[in-house]
Amino acid sequence: MNKIGPLSTFKASALVAFVFISLALSVHAEVVLPKIFSDNMMLQRNQPIHVWGWAKPSESVTVTFHGATAKTKADKNGNWKLSLKAMSHGGPYELVVKGKNTITLKNILVGDIWVGSGQSNMEWIVKTTNHAAEEIANGNHPQIRLFTVPKAMSFDTEKDLTGGQWLECNPETLGDFSAVAYFFGRKLNAELNVPIGLINSSWGGTNIQTWMSSDIMYTKDEYKKLDLPALRLEAKELPEKQRKYYDALQNEKGKSEKWYEPGYTDGWKKIVLPKIWEQTEIGNADGIVWFKKEFTLDAADIGSATLHLGPIDDIDETYLNGKLVGGTNGWNAERNYPIAGNILQPGKNILVVRVTDGAGGGGIYGAPEKLFLEINTKRIDLAGEWLYKVSVLNTQYGLQAGGPNAYPSQLYNAMIAPFISLPIKGVIWYQGEANTWEAERYKALFPELINNWRSKWNQQFPFLWVQLANFMAPDATPASSEWAALREAQSATLALPSTGQAVIIDIGEAGDIHPRNKQDVGLRLALSALHVAYNQDVVYSGPVYKSMQKTDNKLILTFDNVGSGLVIKDKYGYLKSFAIAGDDQKFVWAKAYIENGKVIVYHPDVKNPVAVRYAWGNNPDDANLYNQEGLPASPFRTDNWKP
Repeated sequence: MNKIGPLSTFKASALVAFVFISLALSVHAEVVLPKIFSDNMMLQRNQPIHVWGWAKPSESVTVTFHGATAKTKADKNGNWKLSLKAMSHGGPYELVVKGKNTITLKNILVGDIWVGSGQSNMEWIVKTTNHAAEEIANGNHPQIRLFTVPKAMSFDTEKDLTGGQWLECNPETLGDFSAVAYFFGRKLNAELNVPIGLINSSWGGTNIQTWMSSDIMYTKDEYKKLDLPALRLEAKELPEKQRKYYDALQNEKGKSEKWYEPGYTDGWKKIVLPKIWEQTEIGNADGIVWFKKEFTLDAADIGSATLHLGPIDDIDETYLNGKLVGGTNGWNAERNYPIAGNILQPGKNILVVRVTDGAGGGGIYGAPEKLFLEINTKRIDLAGEWLYKVSVLNTQYGLQAGGPNAYPSQLYNAMIAPFISLPIKGVIWYQGEANTWEAERYKALFPELINNWRSKWNQQFPFLWVQLANFMAPDATPASSEWAALREAQSATLALPSTGQAVIIDIGEAGDIHPRNKQDVGLRLALSALHVAYNQDVVYSGPVYKSMQKTDNKLILTFDNVGSGLVIKDKYGYLKSFAIAGDDQKFVWAKAYIENGKVIVYHPDVKNPVAVRYAWGNNPDDANLYNQEGLPASPFRTDNWKP
């Protein structure tokens, strides 16, 4: 957990780059490489090695790598690109680029490069996962290389990233890297004994549209009307607007007026917490908002305590009875602050939390049960009605709320396109939570994104993804579900060649959209990669629904990918999470069992069953059909009714 520092800590996230670097790349007095090239980098094996950059127009450029040399000249705009022969895995080597100046990159490996992309569950870092300290301590893997793409947005396809560098994987570099990507790469490296390069290009809370190229998105009816020239002009005005906004953040009135003092009562409004503030009356904005909660204690309660606030997005300063008791910079870090015995008082106590949000969702957003004060064995619930007061919001300065989701293609342009010339082995994708309300549309967009990226890379690479985990409260009775419909859209995309899906319907947490178990997510993706990308004969998937037959009042289901056979993960041997319906389309929880490698589903009150659903809900936490290799069955339905 990072303790808060000066406001400069916040600047990078608050003023996420709108990229204008392309106009700075047109003229160079020296040879320059894109930022995806650095010491410690990975180059893709068994494919021609592309090297590119910028130089003075007509300048001769020579590249030497592992005994191979190629030459070219920069064009009239200073762009140059060349290719070296394909090589098998190995290293470390040096890459030398020579024009009027010489660039030497050291400690380079040749192996397999995998790009990890999506939203916050791909972004989620190792140091906030289960067993983080142990994982980091054991994270010395010199044959694994890590690159994190900085967050940036653009209305135009950019030539370079805003920053970033390749790092050798070790306990010093691992903690802040994508957990899913790391656990995926670690498994591949162990199984293949081949160097693995991992590029993490992800952004929490983002929808699929922002990751697709503009030539695809701006042909769609809903985006044709957007005035790109006007948007570009607006973007050019951003620096001045951002300067004013940043000045307001630095001179924030809540601190100067001491809103944290118990006696400050002006202008507070009611709000219910925990909840992302974009889902409240605060609206779709970033900035600084103060929150206040009053609670009472008996004299017997006074003493040392621990304040639990759950995760806060992004930065908090927390005050109790006017005293600063803690602060953390990290949107996914749990806040647990020890409270000295002399701070609490009998009767009324005032808790004030100053929250600074840089981009995307903001506020005190964890599960309600994570918001409490712990005094010895007593628990004071803090969820429910609070007060809030806005201090500074970006929308007050004419800045666009909504960030990368406001317009399509912004993240593709700034965070994918700049390294599209780098050959890769494949892509892993963890995204969809931001599109759960539009599953039918996602069903069309997701395969389109895959084809889009393959076309831009000019590679038919493997594309693997994580199906959405179980999340929110379990259903007491069978119900329609946006999350289940989105999972169905993801599964439908398996119709594309060279694709694979990691099912994690058993890994999620009801009260947290970010499961801490990223180890099994990475492992299941890696199993899929071993099958799809490396043609290994492994059990890579749990059972997948194949067909249904009806016998009397029972429905008999067959499955693919059963491995060594179907099993039930239940100490009583009961199959759960199956629902059955007749022509009335009214689902009820069914009885189900395994017989001769098939699943038999029935309900005594459904005399003429016609449809079955399995694990169909936001959080089917009792789903327990697996294969003997321990992989869960994928959720499915046999009907095409309202999802």
